[in-house]
Amino acid sequence: MIKTNRLLLRRWLPSDAVPFAALNADPRVMEFFPSTLTPAESDAMVGRIEAHFDEKGFGLWAVEVPEVAAFIGFIGLSTPRFTAHFTPCIEIGWRLAYEHWGHGYATEGAKAALIFAFNTLKLPEVVAMTAVDNQRSRNVIEKLGMTHSESDDFDHPLLPVGHPLTRHVLYRIVPPLGGG
Repeated sequence: MIKTNRLLLRRWLPSDAVPFAALNADPRVMEFFPSTLTPAESDAMVGRIEAHFDEKGFGLWAVEVPEVAAFIGFIGLSTPRFTAHFTPCIEIGWRLAYEHWGHGYATEGAKAALIFAFNTLKLPEVVAMTAVDNQRSRNVIEKLGMTHSESDDFDHPLLPVGHPLTRHVLYRIVPPLGGG
């Protein structure tokens, strides 16, 4: 569990399933993913997230805003399920319900996740990736101090050739000097 000024990043609860399925069914939230998810697909994702926690000791934490909302989405760390020039690696990511966009929650939670990655897990690097046109996520990534090199951009191997979301940007961050 990680606490920030406004957020609680925690393991998942059974009560998170319904609001998570709702945000995964929202085309605004899923704009830069191949499709929205069915409730069964959403539940399967929670199962994979929980298995990652059990196996690795970290993962995509469920996010709540105490006294505002019991569940708004996830923020955290994961291991990509594909092979690319930068794998194996640990990725930082987030997915929040649309009504909670624009409050700085993704940046606040992701900063806390990076502190955990470097201070607790002692990771040498964390990456972030998104579709080239996902400017909202790119803005958050850049607020985190992550850097982008065009030479790292790649075609996502889990998307079909020619898919409009295939091209992805990759950002990297290393621990601060003396940190990690």
